[in-house]
Amino acid sequence: MSTLVRGVEAGGTRTRLRTAGPQDARDAVVFVHGNPGSADDWDALVDAAGAVGMRAVAFDLPDFGTTVAPSGFVHDVAGYAAFVEALLAALGIERVHLVAHDFGGPIAIAWAAGRPDRLLSVTLLDTGVLPGYRWHRLARVWRTPVLGELFQATATRPAFRWLVGSREPRGLPRAFLDGMYDHYDRRTRRAVLKLYRATSDPGAGARELAALLAPRDIPALVIWGEHDAYLPSSYAARQRDVFPSADVHVLPASGHWPFADAPETVRRLLVEHLERVAVGAAA
Repeated sequence: MSTLVRGVEAGGTRTRLRTAGPQDARDAVVFVHGNPGSADDWDALVDAAGAVGMRAVAFDLPDFGTTVAPSGFVHDVAGYAAFVEALLAALGIERVHLVAHDFGGPIAIAWAAGRPDRLLSVTLLDTGVLPGYRWHRLARVWRTPVLGELFQATATRPAFRWLVGSREPRGLPRAFLDGMYDHYDRRTRRAVLKLYRATSDPGAGARELAALLAPRDIPALVIWGEHDAYLPSSYAARQRDVFPSADVHVLPASGHWPFADAPETVRRLLVEHLERVAVGAAA
């Protein structure tokens, strides 16, 4: 099975779609990338989900990858969650197995909070509900006017490789780093500043989310790199506050991108999770 790449009109713009599996299915595995990131992050996992017979969809969020934000788009969590809904409507997807990484987590969870009956399962990779979280150093730079703009202007390819790769215990594949940088253009850098500055408290609403979602005990898989330099791995177990029966895995040699530094392990865990929830749904 190979991942198909095509464009789709949704939310007032055209987004790039990576997809596999039955294209007319109303249930789908939907992948939401983080920052920096794009639909390319999920290529192998889209393929894996398609191989087990599920419709799988990954896409570029507005002003990430190749998707240009439409006029008037608001670069905040609510704005991105609304775009996710518009895309799903355009694709005819009704119920969702969410898979999210990094800032894709708050966006995906915000979407789910408004439509809990449509959430079949969730997979969180180094992301989730973050009560009491304090911004990491780089986020604090992005949130600071002028300093953030100056920092983004200095993000050359060698500097990007060093800044990202040096904080990863296993390092990251050169092709993966270069792929991220290729999409990290001026448009995306401006979007990053807007998104982080529009998010005052990344842990806001944790109690409300737990009250809404925990009683539903939605099937969940949590994968976290033990040496994540941005989101502490102690948050992995905390996801059970919202998803009580979550299957939690902290990978001892991984960092913030376990799907890049431990791809076979992440693929296996995701496939097992999807097969498990499929059996549960059929029972």
